[in-house]
Amino acid sequence: MQRLVLIVLICLGAARMAAAAGDAPLQSLVTADDTKGWEAVGRLNIAGKGFCTGALIREDLVLTAAHCLYDKNTGARIDATKVEFLAGWRNGRAAAYRNVRRAVLHPDYVFSGPSGEARVSNDLALLELTQPIRSTSIKPFATYQRPRKGDQVAVVSYAHDRAELPSIQKVCYVLARQSGTLVLSCEVDFGSSGAPIFSMVDGQPRIVSVVSAKAQVNTQRVSLGTSLDGPLELLMNELQSNDGVFSRTVPKVRTMSLAGAREETGAKFIRPASQ
Repeated sequence: MQRLVLIVLICLGAARMAAAAGDAPLQSLVTADDTKGWEAVGRLNIAGKGFCTGALIREDLVLTAAHCLYDKNTGARIDATKVEFLAGWRNGRAAAYRNVRRAVLHPDYVFSGPSGEARVSNDLALLELTQPIRSTSIKPFATYQRPRKGDQVAVVSYAHDRAELPSIQKVCYVLARQSGTLVLSCEVDFGSSGAPIFSMVDGQPRIVSVVSAKAQVNTQRVSLGTSLDGPLELLMNELQSNDGVFSRTVPKVRTMSLAGAREETGAKFIRPASQ
């Protein structure tokens, strides 16, 4: 994590201030008109243990963060069949409801490991639904290559203080890239884990990353995203080649924090040690 902290600190000065000046405010998607085109983003109810955000990339496939599939208290894998996807969830209703049949997690993701680069870069999961969502109003999103530093992106997410409505930040920025991790100016909070990060390509939103964590370096807030380059292809191959369930034994969760890092279902809050 020290390497990532240094990179964040280097990029955070002028780059963060410039991004903040251009960042759009978080906007609640209150009406049907507001949510038009974003219905494939939904809330993931995680076995009564909290929620995350996910997005359809195929009629029967949801992209989210791997850490959403772990119990924050025990470190145990959560039974994927106890997870429900609520597409376009808004004010107590969803455009479609589906249970999850199975989950594919990145094989190198370790929930109880240090909250560093390797953990964030592997924090990716695919959830296969029990039935596909076929609706003219719910269109799965295409994915796209990793954005460059300085690129404008957007994020649609739920969070603990806005659990009943999705919110969109139409403009935020990539502050840095390191290995499979993106450092972003996007505003996220607990519950935003797995939220899709979009680039606009030919006028259409394409998913380029998912939210893994929120972080704070000194007084500056940033968010961390998992790059799709490589990991998504690996997960798709795993989905097609076998039953999609990794049997890796998960050790009991340990506290591996950096100056009071806090981890729970939903985006993690990381406070790197003061410099």
